[in-house]
Amino acid sequence: MQTPTFEHLELFTAKSGEGIIDELYAFKDKGGRDLALRPELTAPVIRMYVEKLQMDPKPLKFFYFGNCFRYDRPQKGRYREFMQAGCELIGCDSPAALAELVALAWVLLKNVGLKNIVLRIGNLDFISRVLDNLNIKEEVRKKLFPFIDKKQFDELEVFMRKEGFSGEQIGSLLGFLNCSDVDEVKGFVDDDNLIKPFEEMLSLLPTFGIEKYMVDTSIVRGLDYYKGMVFEIEVPALGAEKQLCGGGAYDLVPLFGGKQVSTAGFAVGFDRTVVALENEGYSFPEERLRAYVVPIDNDSLPYALKVTMKCRELKIPVDVDLTGRSIAKSLKYANSRKAENVVIIGERERETNTVTVKNMETGEQKNVTIGELLKVLKG
Repeated sequence: MQTPTFEHLELFTAKSGEGIIDELYAFKDKGGRDLALRPELTAPVIRMYVEKLQMDPKPLKFFYFGNCFRYDRPQKGRYREFMQAGCELIGCDSPAALAELVALAWVLLKNVGLKNIVLRIGNLDFISRVLDNLNIKEEVRKKLFPFIDKKQFDELEVFMRKEGFSGEQIGSLLGFLNCSDVDEVKGFVDDDNLIKPFEEMLSLLPTFGIEKYMVDTSIVRGLDYYKGMVFEIEVPALGAEKQLCGGGAYDLVPLFGGKQVSTAGFAVGFDRTVVALENEGYSFPEERLRAYVVPIDNDSLPYALKVTMKCRELKIPVDVDLTGRSIAKSLKYANSRKAENVVIIGERERETNTVTVKNMETGEQKNVTIGELLKVLKG
């Protein structure tokens, strides 16, 4: 799905969270409307769903890949304009559907070539229930979440003591945040309606090929519209800021005027994925030119173009010299392009309906038919 690069400002200020709001590129257009360059793509996708696709049969599954903008401190893998890829699921929140969504993110990162990735899964309903039980008000929770999100538990404890929380409240919250499996969570959340669907989703992950994961009750996500299941995928090779993918269930449709419907999704930072691959030592495949076609004279150009187009019809990566330069300069250029072969076409080749092929690695040169050339290049 493709959405506009800029949207109405209110689309992002409604539920994006203070961190993203502070990083918005916002402006007024000539009509005086408040607009913003999109800082992420979930809200625009849901806006388009509400306006155009609400009546479509459910579930709906969308994917996107586009540029986003945030006024952040530039650093390696983090830019003020960056590429984001992601998927959204609308109309189904069964444990199996959520497990499939998590698996899609996992398989995506595995398939691009990442070797060491870590999946963390939590549930915001759990922490909401714990905070309810501790009688912690909404305005105070927003102050706690930045500490929790960064796993700054020592700082969290200091802050809570300053705010006047009891030792029992602090101990209970910290105990919950350090849970590492569902059985431990049950000691803080006594509600099968919350626990059972989460357990079922986890039980299905091995079916999708995910054998290892970590239950992490401290995941709160940076966007205010998440609820229910949340997950993050980390790459240790990225160092301290190792999160590469994040997502979960969220609630945006009613906010944009649509009918209540279950929604979930995830997003992956493309630029950081490239950095992660580089840090793991991944060798990016370089598609070399199979051939560089060189017409020796102007009369040979139509025939050279015919040969070039036959190669391209078979999806053979070739280029053709259209500068009219000398054969020596063309060979030098082909070498700089790392072309595997040079196809030379002159008067003799035109008259015999053949081409001369020079292997740039061995220096071997031979005259072949166009059909033979295509077989060589295709192989």
